[in-house]
Amino acid sequence: MKRALLAACLTLLMLSCYYRDSEPFIGNVKFDGTGYRPIYATAEEVAKVAVSTAKPLKTPGKIYTFDRYLFINESGEGIHIIDNADPKNPENLSFISIMGNYDIAVKGNWLYADNMSTLLVIDITDPKSPKVVKSIPNAIPTRNYPSMQGIYFECPDSQKGVVVDWEKISMDKQPKCYR
Repeated sequence: MKRALLAACLTLLMLSCYYRDSEPFIGNVKFDGTGYRPIYATAEEVAKVAVSTAKPLKTPGKIYTFDRYLFINESGEGIHIIDNADPKNPENLSFISIMGNYDIAVKGNWLYADNMSTLLVIDITDPKSPKVVKSIPNAIPTRNYPSMQGIYFECPDSQKGVVVDWEKISMDKQPKCYR
């Protein structure tokens, strides 16, 4: 019994001498000099929804059909409206600019779209002229951290605005936030 206690004490003593970096790391990833910085926008910029001329697809997401029209999500930016009457020659009609839009759904004449934490209900009876008919604030939970895991990031500051995206940058010192 005394030998087991002595062995345990010696083991603890030896572990206490273990060398640690001057900057301890969180989780299982050592800080490599890079991290993510939040990109902010004002609440007014986030809430602005506008229909504009067609633009090319860059990072398309979900696709929904209604009648002869396609509604294609442009990740984080909004929704393309495309006339698909001739599938061999689809015509890109317009773009609904919605900051923070990643998800869409269509049911009947209604297009549902996220605008950060707000749910928008858009009347698409005339897809060439969509109209926001309802805005439901705080309907969608949002997160104030990047979607990736095993990364360091600057902690968001609500005084600077609403976090709309994240960018990877070089950092001189390890940030306090980790995911």
